[in-house]
Amino acid sequence: MEKFELPLSELTLAQKLDLMESIWDDLARDEKTLESPAWHEEVLKDREEALAADKLSVSDWEE
Repeated sequence: MEKFELPLSELTLAQKLDLMESIWDDLARDEKTLESPAWHEEVLKDREEALAADKLSVSDWEE
């Protein structure tokens, strides 16, 4: 695939955020093609083990 360059330094913050949202929306249209990297599973496993061993604190989303 050919590398595609954007003049990011010329974009405003609002334009960059809009571009990111557009890219994410396009990727998310077919969520089955979005595979989590292998390291995600390892991180989740480590956190689950730490939580079970009371080595991790959690807070409510509304806090």
